[in-house]
Amino acid sequence: MKKREIYADLRCAPPLIVRIDGRNFKKTLSRQNLEKPYDKKFASAMTDAIELFLKKSGISPVFAYSFSDEINLFFDDITFDGRVEKLDSVIPSFLSSALTMQMDSDEPLSFDSRIVPLTYRQISEYMVWRQSEAWRNCINSYGYYTLLSEGWSENEAARHMKGLKSSDIHEMLFKRGINLAKVPQWHRRGIMVYKTKYEIEGFNPLLNQKTITTRKKIIQDWNIPLFQSEEGSAFLQEFID
Repeated sequence: MKKREIYADLRCAPPLIVRIDGRNFKKTLSRQNLEKPYDKKFASAMTDAIELFLKKSGISPVFAYSFSDEINLFFDDITFDGRVEKLDSVIPSFLSSALTMQMDSDEPLSFDSRIVPLTYRQISEYMVWRQSEAWRNCINSYGYYTLLSEGWSENEAARHMKGLKSSDIHEMLFKRGINLAKVPQWHRRGIMVYKTKYEIEGFNPLLNQKTITTRKKIIQDWNIPLFQSEEGSAFLQEFID
């Protein structure tokens, strides 16, 4: 029967992205009374779940990029010898459990997962693409939930939004006093979680001299640059290098 495990030896090689997406989050979280279109409690739970993953999973991505219910994990070295079955099961299951705990949810939350093999040259391109998606999500979410707040039904708002360009939604919101350029940066650009090194000065009594120890801490960065800008390109390149 072992031969029936037809995907057990399917493997991938770094660099790669593992992208995690929430499954039926809207339905499962509907009783959490989350703010629309963005809820700081939910965003914090997502980043805390990622931080828990970096601390406790034994799996070490270089960084994680998240917006809405999506998480992108970049690996330049991979665990499980690159076995796709393992990566696509262990990673989303850990994050599903972590987020369920962080949200104190009485219903289980679940993610699905896919592997995106890349070259090092394509990593920045991929990140620009996902951040662009975060921006489109921001525009559409503000437009949709603004219409709902005015008494439109979900079907009416969805049909109306479907025929609008981004510039039309900007104009619609601006007339209602909402300037998307002024909403919190994490709404527009997403959030990154990564480890950074820092030094601690100590003293060695045996050698009677100061010592410097390098340690790592996890950063939740809610004010990341625009990846397609010069600043953002340099920011990403530090991780890729």
